[in-house]
Amino acid sequence: MAVQKQRQKEIRVVLSIKMVSQHQSKDSGSKKNEGKELGMKLRPIVEVPLVDKKWSQIPKDIKEQIWEVVDMAFVKWKDFKSTLTRHYILPYTNDKEKLSQPPETYKFIEKAQWDAFVASRLSKDFESVHSQHAQIREKLEYNHRLSRKGYAGLEDQLEKTMPGVEID
Repeated sequence: MAVQKQRQKEIRVVLSIKMVSQHQSKDSGSKKNEGKELGMKLRPIVEVPLVDKKWSQIPKDIKEQIWEVVDMAFVKWKDFKSTLTRHYILPYTNDKEKLSQPPETYKFIEKAQWDAFVASRLSKDFESVHSQHAQIREKLEYNHRLSRKGYAGLEDQLEKTMPGVEID
């Protein structure tokens, strides 16, 4: 206990991943964003004491927190790019003027980044992948809402928690 209190007093390195937007998203308040809006500052913080010299010395719970922060930032980044693509690029593929500047809602996006992003979304490679995934989604009987584990993972989980019960 005394060691833990001492560690809390030590200088800490703060790993902070920020998703910063100046305005709220149209998807604000959706369950997908778990109450976090793209327009809000999101700063998950994990503290790692400086005395830990090697990765192997960092406690497992801290490593798990670091992974959660990185994973959450990746998911938010991916969702943000998807929102930009669905709402501000694909509807305007024939209107180059609307695609020439970042949307008013996201003024923090630099023009050079926006131009590169638009070019990547209008490329033949992206169009091919996008249409392949659209065809796959059309064939799905159920919408995927179970994170990475999917229905097979859910079935495994239910079999473990409810042994002897037939799962349909």
